[in-house]
Amino acid sequence: MARKPRPARAPKRGSPRAFKAVTAERAARVYRLLKLLGAGPQARGSLIRRLHLDIRGFYRDLELLRTARIEVPLRNQRYTLVGGVKEAIARLPFPDPHLTLGEAKELAKGRTPAHRKLKSQVNRIVRGK
Repeated sequence: MARKPRPARAPKRGSPRAFKAVTAERAARVYRLLKLLGAGPQARGSLIRRLHLDIRGFYRDLELLRTARIEVPLRNQRYTLVGGVKEAIARLPFPDPHLTLGEAKELAKGRTPAHRKLKSQVNRIVRGK
């Protein structure tokens, strides 16, 4: 008798696999959202107007922030960014830059953690692991 396939585990919050593909437009909008919240607590209506969003889009963007481990609680009818703007921006997912494998290999030659991360991804592709 054949085994039933195991359900895939949900990726951990904040891990690169936890993010769905993010468009450049959405990344720019969420960046603007963080900049607005960095200026101080904001009412939902104000944020929606300034970002040209509907309610559904606003809550989807909030969920993206939560997936990136960026806290934006609602306090006294206003959304507040917990922590600094720079730290929050550093956690945002980046849209697919449509690099070729050669370009990615070239960018992976440095020694910083970002270079090592990219090099690891390139190696998984090249080695099939």
